[in-house]
Amino acid sequence: MMLLEGRKALVTGGGSGIGRAACLIFAREGASVCVADRNVEAAEAVAREIANAGGRALAVEADVSVASDVVRMLDRADGAYGPVDCYFNNAGIGTTETHSRGKPLADIELEDWNRMIGVNLTGVFLCLKYQLPRLKRGGSIVNNASIGGLIGLPNAAAYVASKHGVVALTKSAAVEYGQAGIRVNAVCPGHVATPLLGSNTRDGDALSMRNPMQRYGSADEIAELVAWLSSSRASFVNGSTFTADGGRLAGG
Repeated sequence: MMLLEGRKALVTGGGSGIGRAACLIFAREGASVCVADRNVEAAEAVAREIANAGGRALAVEADVSVASDVVRMLDRADGAYGPVDCYFNNAGIGTTETHSRGKPLADIELEDWNRMIGVNLTGVFLCLKYQLPRLKRGGSIVNNASIGGLIGLPNAAAYVASKHGVVALTKSAAVEYGQAGIRVNAVCPGHVATPLLGSNTRDGDALSMRNPMQRYGSADEIAELVAWLSSSRASFVNGSTFTADGGRLAGG
């Protein structure tokens, strides 16, 4: 039996990177998938890839920082295949999408701070706010945080604050909704070779050498963890954060 056979899944930021990998793996494991992304063309491409492989997928355009977009996204997903029972709140931005890259905290512009918090933290809050009342017993939510949600990183204060907030929201939601049979967990990837990190990543460079495995992670490696957390095999896992960073944080 496939890991997610008969399940209905929704992935935000599903058009690229870890989100795309999760959509493909969810579909491979038997789920019907709603691929949500600000870039609807990218979402449609992933949905076609799933359909061409014999799966079921729907593409939806949505900006998770906009409440009306989130509600419309959830309505579309529920209407297509029936109520969604596993969500992966993956959409987010990095410092490359604001002007905060490489800046110490005191030099970050308020506009860049608001943008980072709006997508990475408020976006997850809005998704949780409207997903939780829809979920039935046995439902699962996985939020994508970061190792930046567990430690401080230099010159990335806005990003780090947003991801610490995602971890906190995950724990709060798990405590509040566990009695209803709903599980909420988070993954905290280390440096993964995706468009969010940039186009010049290669194993052997300085960043990849910071973990004991001395390489970047792959989007598939994170997505496999998300798929397991979304399945009944993780039925007693709730309120947890799972680090997938090649051992970087193990060394302190």
